[in-house]
Amino acid sequence: DVQLVESGGGSVQTGGSLRLSCAASGYTSSIYCMGWFRQAPGKERERIAAITTGGGTTYYADSVKGRFIISLDNAKNTLYLQMDSLKPEDTGMYYCAAVPPGTACYDAFVRGRYNYWGQGTQVTVST
Repeated sequence: DVQLVESGGGSVQTGGSLRLSCAASGYTSSIYCMGWFRQAPGKERERIAAITTGGGTTYYADSVKGRFIISLDNAKNTLYLQMDSLKPEDTGMYYCAAVPPGTACYDAFVRGRYNYWGQGTQVTVST
């Protein structure tokens, strides 16, 4: 089994920055691809970014491309999301997720079908 715990959320003003982290524990060797998603009340869950554990492939939603960077420190079993130039529309609960080997990373990202999910960390961007 895999456990994911997000941290680093908070409240910032427009234009500010935050770095989210997602610590993975348990059977972490089963992780092949990880992603970040967010959801605001009354809205559908939105994909943000994904990365393979080898770091060879990344995917970004158009809404965050150029502002957010996803990275993974395999030695620390930690996923990161560096968020710059934050906007009010970035407000939401941010979740990290993971899938095991044998899963198409892009398909998982697009479909939002992940085996493991964290509890989320809240990000609020005010004007």
